[in-house]
Amino acid sequence: MEAASQAGARDVYLIDEPVAAAIGAGLPVAEPTGNMIIDIGGGTTEVAVLSLQGTVLSESVRVAGDELSEAILNYMKKVHNLVIGERTAEEIKIMIGSAYPMEDDVESVMDVRGLHLLSGLPRTVTVKGPEIREAMAEPLSVIIEAVKRTLERTPPELAADIIDRGIMLAGGGALLRGLDTLISHETGIVVHVAADPLSCVVLGTGRVLENFKQLERVFSGRSRNF
Repeated sequence: MEAASQAGARDVYLIDEPVAAAIGAGLPVAEPTGNMIIDIGGGTTEVAVLSLQGTVLSESVRVAGDELSEAILNYMKKVHNLVIGERTAEEIKIMIGSAYPMEDDVESVMDVRGLHLLSGLPRTVTVKGPEIREAMAEPLSVIIEAVKRTLERTPPELAADIIDRGIMLAGGGALLRGLDTLISHETGIVVHVAADPLSCVVLGTGRVLENFKQLERVFSGRSRNF
């Protein structure tokens, strides 16, 4: 708030990231029904239940896209004795990574270049989709547990709405193949991926500005400069 004020903003409003993501994903947050969103960013995963333009309950875990990439990086070092960079780990995650067994798992292979730990020389190793999924299993389980804990704390009426409507996935992590299937398998609730998961937060913030009067209650903080 101070930074925005000093930059010359007359009024400064704060909006919680899951609320902005839910609005950007098209969830009816203004209605008196329960909506659940999982926003998987780079550094944190936000799980929230929303109703009547507000957050009923939420949980944040410091496990998200970056930790998934780091898990791949550590796996390559431990199993294949290959040192790779963060960008390579990210490429592996995008190209052949998955959170749940997929039909094309057998065919998903990738040649990975890096430095061999023992010889110190460049080397190419072929990795398969299933082993990358195994490498990411631990950080993914942390996200799943956060979702389950949030569902356990959800009031019964709102939980019934979530069962009917399903759970919305947003953020860059939502693009990981099979993540929606994994969450659905673990919770027994249908999971939808937002149309544009990467842009949900910024789109939601824009919609709040466009419909300021109708959505004024979504703000979690405000300061005025006179």
